[in-house]
Amino acid sequence: MPPVAYADSLDWKDYGVDSILNTVLNHKHLGNGSIILCHNGAKYTAQALGQLISGLKEKGFTFVTMSELIYKDNYEMDVEGRQHQKNTDNTNSPSSNNSLHN
Repeated sequence: MPPVAYADSLDWKDYGVDSILNTVLNHKHLGNGSIILCHNGAKYTAQALGQLISGLKEKGFTFVTMSELIYKDNYEMDVEGRQHQKNTDNTNSPSSNNSLHN
């Protein structure tokens, strides 16, 4: 599975349909595993959704449910919303270190 990140549509700024499309389809964090952030109270979001979905499909993206997208076991999320597998290597942990500390 790819890492998860979000692409903010900035639809809440009410700049219009073209602004939403441009912001999402050209977003620097748009990639496999991205979550598109849209707001239900934004003025132009409903009008943009059809074109937005088509544009994402044209770029080769598919749509999945959140439960299919989010890893639950042995993963953590960084500040950008990307998932990374937790380090399970315990060679540097205090319990595996044979030296004594005061």
